[in-house]
Amino acid sequence: MTGIRLLFSLFLLGLCVTTARAQVEVSLKMGRNNYVSGESVPVAVTVTNRSGQDLVFQGNSRVGWLEVVVNTLSGNPLTPLGQPSFGTVKIPLNQAMSRTLDLAQLYSLQTSGNFSVYAIVHLPGQNSQGFGSNRLTFNMNSARPYWTQKVGVNNKPGQSREFRVLEFNNGSKTMLYAQVIDSRTGGAMRTHPLGEVLMFRKPSVTLDNRQVMHILYLMSPEMWGHVRVAADGQLLGRELHKRGAGSDPVLLTSRDGIVQVGNSIPYDPKAEAEARGKMRKASDRPTF
Repeated sequence: MTGIRLLFSLFLLGLCVTTARAQVEVSLKMGRNNYVSGESVPVAVTVTNRSGQDLVFQGNSRVGWLEVVVNTLSGNPLTPLGQPSFGTVKIPLNQAMSRTLDLAQLYSLQTSGNFSVYAIVHLPGQNSQGFGSNRLTFNMNSARPYWTQKVGVNNKPGQSREFRVLEFNNGSKTMLYAQVIDSRTGGAMRTHPLGEVLMFRKPSVTLDNRQVMHILYLMSPEMWGHVRVAADGQLLGRELHKRGAGSDPVLLTSRDGIVQVGNSIPYDPKAEAEARGKMRKASDRPTF
């Protein structure tokens, strides 16, 4: 008799857990699982309301309605940089809400290592309990410096920045990164992934008269990328170039310190797509 009661209790417990899980569905997605220390680590959180009614999510002074938890693979939790506020969100019945968060803004991920992440959503009145998401794993990797240069900061005596161009091989491709370091703290202010680089043509890097870093690198056998990064870490622009007459594109610096790409043909993929569309429309016309 005792065994039957125990089985019945376990059945009811399982039924309650299943019902609770069905009320709110939480899922995480990441575009990749390998990142370089210092770059953004975006994760998309999707919350679906299956509760049978509209739900309003809002936190309190103790806990927010959305928690994102990052652990080492050994199970040790990382300490959040603060308690982020995600505001008040209303999700109608059978509707979903998605947000993309940067884990590098929520946790210190400056060092290399392997980590896991999951999310917990709390209904109003829930402090310790909630609805959990799937668990994802990701890796923070150190990249090899390809080029570095320290510069002073305009109008800020004693302060300096370090420009870095990094290369990282993820096992199948070599990826290029642009990074700006605060020399006082040693931390990365910004790290920009530039995509794949073909290293049989070495990237060219230089600074102009405004302390802007210019990077010219081979992205594919026929395409070069030109990226400009300011001393505050801001990505100022990214342009595409094809080979001009004769040799490869090069970075040219004028006497007054202006940097431009020479021996190239600027490439605009949007303009080329529009031109192809016009050609297709013309070819669709009937012939007489």
